[in-house]
Amino acid sequence: QVQLVESAGGLVQAGGSLRLSCTASGSILRINDMGWYRQAPGKQRELVASISRGGSTDYADSVKGRFTLSRDNAKKTVYLQMNKLKPDDTAVYYCNADILRSSTYDSYVYWGQGTQVIVSS
Repeated sequence: QVQLVESAGGLVQAGGSLRLSCTASGSILRINDMGWYRQAPGKQRELVASISRGGSTDYADSVKGRFTLSRDNAKKTVYLQMNKLKPDDTAVYYCNADILRSSTYDSYVYWGQGTQVIVSS
């Protein structure tokens, strides 16, 4: 069984910083792409950033220059460093990972449980 466990989000003032982490555990052969999505009230879930196993990153235009995504393959962990936060960044943030499972030798995309980030103005 595979699961993704996210760190707690929190309440932060506009302009502040917050770091989220997400760790995968279970029957894992390899983790391919990892990333973070977010969903604000009344809006669709959107991609925030993604990172390949080799470290290539892709960011939503709205977070470029403010957020940094990184990963530690040995720790099976992805990190989202969020700086210069804005009230528009308020959302539930979800980690996801494309994981090759050792039990079935197939890939499956897993999601974390979501963590709330609130940015006050």
